Amino acid sequence: MIKIKIFVLFLVIGLSQNSYSQFGVAHEIGVIAGRIELRSDYGQRDNTKNNLENQGFGIAVVDYMNFSYTDNVNDYFKEHFKVRSELSYNKASLKHYGEWVERNTPGSQRLAAMRGSTQLINLGMQLEYNFKHIHDFENTIGSFGPYISLGPQISYYTATATSTLGDMGDPSVTPVKYLVPSDGRPHGYSNESKAVFSATINIGTRYKLTSMSDLIFDMRAQYFSSDWVDGLNPNKDLFTENKQNDWLTFVGLGYILYLEH
Repeated sequence: MIKIKIFVLFLVIGLSQNSYSQFGVAHEIGVIAGRIELRSDYGQRDNTKNNLENQGFGIAVVDYMNFSYTDNVNDYFKEHFKVRSELSYNKASLKHYGEWVERNTPGSQRLAAMRGSTQLINLGMQLEYNFKHIHDFENTIGSFGPYISLGPQISYYTATATSTLGDMGDPSVTPVKYLVPSDGRPHGYSNESKAVFSATINIGTRYKLTSMSDLIFDMRAQYFSSDWVDGLNPNKDLFTENKQNDWLTFVGLGYILYLEH
């Protein structure tokens, strides 16, 4: 069902892009791949090892609508703005790190035995601002084109929470904070697949490789409307350290090809 929905969305995007091309809107397509870091309920907050270890990979297919060759929009807009559409896939494996798993207690051993996995499919659009005039960048091979972009995405996640000690939900296996009901679930963990909204901000730069292609360095922060994306969400009324929803960062490199000029 999800595959059908994604196909329909891209069909709609493709049809709309075909109609835009008749008005002089150029298109650029590309692939960006890199590492993600999921900031979640796994591990100690602001712990360096926790942040470095709870990583995964991401890959994105992107399409840009370039207005710089049309006469139907404001000169400033067409020289600085593009519309970016993106379909991406992310996956991360998760564990608890930090002082609470380093102690020699039954509770620490249960925390250390927990394992998590999250897979994400994201689909969305952004409005991108280019600091350099788009035409100036396109006409200068070897130049850099820094940008910033903002936009919403819909994200479909599949999260699992397990333990090397046995079945989650067993009091001898599961830490107490994850046995307490939370946010409509029977426990503070959940193996589930759901759709959520997210807000994204990207910063990065392009490098003009040839007249019809660019290299791109892209960094993204993505904040989700849910705290269940990692499969954990301890009851916020009882465990006040659980302060915010899940979010991730992405750093990647990619290649952009101009379809029209």
